[in-house]
Amino acid sequence: MQFSAAPLIYGLIFFGVLMLVEGIYLTVFGKSISLNSRVNRRLALMEKGGRREEVLEQLRKEMSQHINSRGIPLYSMLATKAQKANIAFSPKALIGIMALLSLFAFIGLTIGTSASMPIRAGVAVLMGVGGVYTWVGNKAKKRLAAMEEQLPEAVELMVRSLRVGHPFSAAIGIVAKEVPDPLGSEFGVIADEAAYGRDISDSLKALAERMDMQDLRFLAVAVTIQSQSGGNLAEILDGLARVIRARFKLFRRVKAITAEAKWSGMFLSAFPIGAMIMINVLQPHYYDDVENTSSFIPACLIVAGFLIANVIFMRAMVNIKV
Repeated sequence: MQFSAAPLIYGLIFFGVLMLVEGIYLTVFGKSISLNSRVNRRLALMEKGGRREEVLEQLRKEMSQHINSRGIPLYSMLATKAQKANIAFSPKALIGIMALLSLFAFIGLTIGTSASMPIRAGVAVLMGVGGVYTWVGNKAKKRLAAMEEQLPEAVELMVRSLRVGHPFSAAIGIVAKEVPDPLGSEFGVIADEAAYGRDISDSLKALAERMDMQDLRFLAVAVTIQSQSGGNLAEILDGLARVIRARFKLFRRVKAITAEAKWSGMFLSAFPIGAMIMINVLQPHYYDDVENTSSFIPACLIVAGFLIANVIFMRAMVNIKV
């Protein structure tokens, strides 16, 4: 039996592209940029000697640069995810990294495969662009999940601060110091903006819209209403913390209940592609008898269309919203 290593080489090169972009990111910005760092990035930058206003300017630039660059051709599909992931790379740097990764993939394909030049160039570009898009998407997903998990604890910390007599701006500052990223740096920016005169409720609204998180919108609305009509902010936030935690538990419960359906959908969507790859690995000449016929290319296009439709419909069926 003759084996073909080409599919495995394509997979390994794409995996190498993902690892390379992560390595570049950590090398340029350091470990403090990762979400598992105990000290949030704002504090890490200030510990390195950065002045408060300089750190604030840098973080605000990183938080707004991707949305402001949505007009760049082909970048708009990446801008929203890059904004939520708070990627510190500038849009131009991301585009440059796409080109660098495409070159890396092209060299790997040239060394590891015997495909023609157009195919290698096309696949290399797809790997470079797709690798960055996949990496940014994973970063955004992890960051939003971490922020949703941190938010109830941050609100409860603010409640405790308010009950011992601290003003709300000081409570925000305590969250900025005690909570790690991603929420720590976000609240640190809000605290710095409040120190320079911006209204806290406006900063919270901007954060909620930038992250597109309903729980953050609840927090912004609660603070805005209390600032306009008065009331016990500690009690309001305490109730909000319970609501957010209850919503979080409900989402986790729904996720657990629907896990089997989601994994079944993922398996049914990935199985045809996996079977095709295994056939090409185990029997590279399996399609030799029919690949030169006139109906081979149309049949491949029809099968690809069915596979894409299958992925779309399976995703729609298992995407249960609460």
